[in-house]
Amino acid sequence: MGTSLYGQKKTYDVVSFTLPKEWNQSQNEGGIQLSTSDKNDGTYALVVITKATLSNESVLESFDNEWEKLLEGTVKIDGKPIKKPKTNKNGWDIISGSANYTDGNNKGLATLLTAAGGGQKVSVVLMTNSKKYQDDLISFLNSLEIKKVDNVITKPNTNVNTNQNSIVGLWTDYILETSGVSFNGNPQYTSGYLRKEYTFYKDGTYIFRNKQWLTKAKNISFVYESGTYSVMGNKIIITPKKGEEGWWSKKSNNTKLWGSVVSISKSKLEPKTYFFEIKYFSGSNSSSLILKSNKTDEVLGNYKYREDNTSIIDNPPGFKKT
Repeated sequence: MGTSLYGQKKTYDVVSFTLPKEWNQSQNEGGIQLSTSDKNDGTYALVVITKATLSNESVLESFDNEWEKLLEGTVKIDGKPIKKPKTNKNGWDIISGSANYTDGNNKGLATLLTAAGGGQKVSVVLMTNSKKYQDDLISFLNSLEIKKVDNVITKPNTNVNTNQNSIVGLWTDYILETSGVSFNGNPQYTSGYLRKEYTFYKDGTYIFRNKQWLTKAKNISFVYESGTYSVMGNKIIITPKKGEEGWWSKKSNNTKLWGSVVSISKSKLEPKTYFFEIKYFSGSNSSSLILKSNKTDEVLGNYKYREDNTSIIDNPPGFKKT
């Protein structure tokens, strides 16, 4: 549900701004959207502010990747963006660029601002199909402030001491499903989701769960695995002991309900070794567990620490923990 409060400085993650008069605000897991429109003539303007995410890219690399994901992935862009010279504010390198776009019958101007610093990146997207919102957008840009960059703390150190306690807790990767289409340049979310998580216990055991409820899939998929783990320096060795994976039918097309079991099979149990690091962001008081291949530097998992230790993955009816 959107809100229409304005005139006061607001903060989302590491970005502060002033909401233009009579604009609406809504939020999802990936960011915040500010918007206004005129139903009489079909004009609109919107702003999307993303949540700061982990990144070791340069600001130019981040800008190019964000442009491809946030703009080229949602609307038809007419040519390459015209970029402005890099600036620096509060420890962040910042690049902005603009280009015209086509979204159905609408034509407009899209602008992207991307900031990178301290192992993080954050972006702001502005889109409009009318010059009538120019003053609002300029006022918004002038109100933008970005918090002084947090130096990302990475732990544990690469020593040989076992440090089990460094990863104890619930680590989650919860993603909302998108439809692959956009409305006014904004990705449209379905009711579906992809959720996976690791729970590491103090006694050296763990549980892994993965539930996927996708709108175009006939059934719900669910994976459950349990076993032991050990930490040596910046390596974690995960040794599964038991595991099952299966499919359940949907019930009334309700994302919160389970139907009947379709099939269940034993999982292939193989030890896995990852390089890992835990990154802490003081600004948002949050931590991420990054799992990387032990052979390459490829990131294989990015899990957020869940402070309240509460999972939103539910087990299928009658499921017995292995």
